[in-house]
Amino acid sequence: MFNSTMIASSTVFYSGGRPRPGEISLAHNGVLFLDELPEFSRAALETLREPLETGAVTISRAAAKLTFPARFQLIAAMNPCPCGHLGDPIEPCRCSPDQVNRYRGRLSGPLLDRVDLQVDVPRLTALELAGSDPGEPSAAVRARVIEARERQLRRDGVPAARLTPAALARSCQPDTAARRLLTEAAERLRLSARAWDRCLRIARTIADLAGADQPGEAHVAEAVSYRERLSAGG
Repeated sequence: MFNSTMIASSTVFYSGGRPRPGEISLAHNGVLFLDELPEFSRAALETLREPLETGAVTISRAAAKLTFPARFQLIAAMNPCPCGHLGDPIEPCRCSPDQVNRYRGRLSGPLLDRVDLQVDVPRLTALELAGSDPGEPSAAVRARVIEARERQLRRDGVPAARLTPAALARSCQPDTAARRLLTEAAERLRLSARAWDRCLRIARTIADLAGADQPGEAHVAEAVSYRERLSAGG
């Protein structure tokens, strides 16, 4: 796992000079975690688009053109605004709308289109911090995830994230009510063809976690909800 909290240039992802694997290839089959996502340069962030789509990265230089594997899971964290308090019920936000727009505008639409799950994590209250309820054990979550993954492998031979277009059409089609909901959401949110397919993959995975044979309305609604969090710069 690569974890960076630094403001970085594209050299975080690509090594300069003679082409050699950078951090995105070193994270192949693992996790690339980027903290304070908007603080990375836009040029560096845009280099993520190709590997997120293809699972590989191609570096062209005058003397060589090389392709490196780069199939990683991107996990990123960011504040809701520069001061970090937008939407906080306790601490008021000190940012102007223009500052918030500029901050979020560092993330382009094409990059966000490749981020399947966008989740708000609000501040915990003092009562929640002092609470004794540990929640669901990690072991139980792990077992459920393993079961869902094995279900996908038995059905398609690969996880939902790696389905071909033909396999996606065969295995991820929702029922009638769910398809109607996805169609309405696509029109309202102006989803791209890529986002449509990714919603289907996420809905298929949510259905597998629930042990359902076909993605239903609730599964599609949850998948769509993860794409309504952020507005982006062009």
